Amino acid sequence: MARNTYEDWIPEEWSGPVIQRVQQLSAVERLARRIPMATDTKHVPRSAGVDVNFVAKGNAYTEDTSVNDDVLLTALKFGRAIRIADEDLKDTSQVANIIQVKQTDWATSYAKFIDNATLATSAAGNGTTVPYKSLYYALTQANSATGYTANANLTKTGSGGTTYTNLSAVLANYEQGDYFDESNTIVIASPAFKQKFRGIMDDNHRPIFVAGLAGTPDTLFGYQVAWSNGCRLSATATSAPGGNPVLFVGNRDYLFLGDRSGPESRTAAADSGVGFLTDEAVLKMRARRGFVVAHEKAWACLEDNSSEPGGGAPEDDS
Repeated sequence: MARNTYEDWIPEEWSGPVIQRVQQLSAVERLARRIPMATDTKHVPRSAGVDVNFVAKGNAYTEDTSVNDDVLLTALKFGRAIRIADEDLKDTSQVANIIQVKQTDWATSYAKFIDNATLATSAAGNGTTVPYKSLYYALTQANSATGYTANANLTKTGSGGTTYTNLSAVLANYEQGDYFDESNTIVIASPAFKQKFRGIMDDNHRPIFVAGLAGTPDTLFGYQVAWSNGCRLSATATSAPGGNPVLFVGNRDYLFLGDRSGPESRTAAADSGVGFLTDEAVLKMRARRGFVVAHEKAWACLEDNSSEPGGGAPEDDS
């Protein structure tokens, strides 16, 4: 079995707990509505609302026929294991905390992977290479249960790239819907949009993008922006997506993240168990998460496809 080696490491100070690192880098882990899960599946009730109309004196009330259903969260496991020679652990104990460093490395990759899996995979979910029906995919598909029309809330820039007009249009798709809630509105975007935003002004020559200062968040049209390196399209879930950058704006209450367990790590020591005969410790990191878009009309997406010939559909980057 292959294992990592650490003979060439030089003295350095290390820090960064796993959970803290995940929350720093993952927009979904930090901002989505968390749904506790006690088993690997959970049904969450979804109300279609209740309409209202005028009732004249003496007339019968109109009875509401809104459909009430549920959405299903299925917890899937994401992880990695590392073999570490006991000699390396002992010989570097005054130099680097190997366990903590590799936990942080995994947390960095997991944060990008979970964002890509939940937000920006372009294919149908299959529970393996495409863990979930991502937010991007959901916005490209019709849903008779919610009355959503395929691509209704998806805007593509075309060859002209990101402009004030298409940014305003994608926000309008969300703002003019029934699920707009200014207090819960967030923007999740690829950092590739930073350069695009910096040169865009409104009609009064004011920047639409404002970089946060002294711990305040960046804002776009006044809405908080969370940056995610997972927000590039990919045919399969990956921690290093390379497709078109995407931006989402919507109501965070309608992005469900099922929390079954983790992120967490476990270590099997070298002097017992699996590594006893080889003097190798085994470190594993894992998290179990479910995900579902609660309602497509609560979100809108801007895809910058200007780098493609003719601004066409994204190519498979798998």
